[in-house]
Amino acid sequence: MSLNNNGSAFFNDKGLNITPTTSVDCFNSNNDRNFTFGNHSSNFNATGYNSDSGYGLVNAGAAVGKAIGQEPLSDVPDLGGNNWGADMVKAPASWANGYTGQGVVVAVLDTGVDYNHQDLKNNIWTNSKEIGGNGIDDDGDGYVDDVYGWNFADNDNNTIDTYGHGTHVAGTIAGENNNFGVTGIAYDAKIMPVKVLGNDGSGSYSAIAQGIRYAVDRGANVINLSLGGDYPNSTLESAIEYADSKNVTVVMAAGNNGDPAPAYPARYANKHGIAVGAVDKNKNMASYSDRAGSEPLSYVTAPGSSIYSTVPGDKYATYSGTSMASPHVAGVVGLMLSANPNLTSAQIRQMITETAGNSLQTNSTSSYTNEIYRDSNFSVSYPTQSNSPQYQNNTTEIEPELLQVTPQYQLERPLNYSPSSTVGNDEMLLNSELWSEFNSDYVNF
Repeated sequence: MSLNNNGSAFFNDKGLNITPTTSVDCFNSNNDRNFTFGNHSSNFNATGYNSDSGYGLVNAGAAVGKAIGQEPLSDVPDLGGNNWGADMVKAPASWANGYTGQGVVVAVLDTGVDYNHQDLKNNIWTNSKEIGGNGIDDDGDGYVDDVYGWNFADNDNNTIDTYGHGTHVAGTIAGENNNFGVTGIAYDAKIMPVKVLGNDGSGSYSAIAQGIRYAVDRGANVINLSLGGDYPNSTLESAIEYADSKNVTVVMAAGNNGDPAPAYPARYANKHGIAVGAVDKNKNMASYSDRAGSEPLSYVTAPGSSIYSTVPGDKYATYSGTSMASPHVAGVVGLMLSANPNLTSAQIRQMITETAGNSLQTNSTSSYTNEIYRDSNFSVSYPTQSNSPQYQNNTTEIEPELLQVTPQYQLERPLNYSPSSTVGNDEMLLNSELWSEFNSDYVNF
């Protein structure tokens, strides 16, 4: 997904080597005019931060352990198959201790969510104060019949995803643990659908900002933004600050242009939220992933290449991009909050970064002093340890169903595809028909 120069953003997935079941989520940012970034570097500083991978691979076992005042949770056997991403971030260690995302609401601000999908329908948040279909704003919040969230792209209550991107993100976060399809990182969390991008994958900064405030005010604990672009926007930044002030953690995809620093809004992770870059199955930084940058910010990495997840119509598909990495981290935050609901957003940022791979390598978890992340009033209230349920090893695999790619749903674009027109800066944030892989003037996740 991407942003352009004048307060608009283009959020789109486009990619390489189109096949019926794969899409590469690419983010292009060629117009960073006001910032100078250092060269890519693998040198670690005292806190384990480096300008390529930031604080490194997110670690649910260590983060959840820290959230409950314990050592990193013990590893459990890998699930394998399509669950390799969950294995890599050590989510099963949290599951084995009974922390599966229960009681946590994760808002997916995207192209909507297919909330009827067989692997999602039992994990969808609904507005209990609203009576669907009666044409009345029962809870008096200004949104009529917003039972399944709100559509800020079209200003109505239809949050169904026909584009595919938002449903894929939702599956990575909270796909059900039901022995088929995909198991989400926080598989007992609830997904709040907030549609900020239209059926063509386009939207506006104002829609995203409104969506953030809507999600916060309706009880979301975590917000996933698998979108972004080249330019800052004060309205969007203010909304992210608002979420942070309400202890709602905003997780943001870094971008897919291979740039030396993240795009927006991920670049706001120097103050608020968490930026996420992508790695492949071998834990190598994906070539397309925007790097962390030389100035430290809350940047971690997660699996983003060839991620298998849900798409509309009870189907599944494999996509790649930082859009796919971000929901892994949103899921980990969900696990942390299911283990300790008392955590503040500042504490979550700190715990995520200081338990990530690079921080652990440099033993920084006990000497973390970076001012960007240090909460001067850092004090964690730990819940009583609960009894762990029987760990369910969900290893059953099914043959992926083919996603019939059409221009409407296609999240990838050939390398030689170039925009045919310029979209109005004030209206469009992302449009799947306007992106080329690494040579667009826009940004696309």
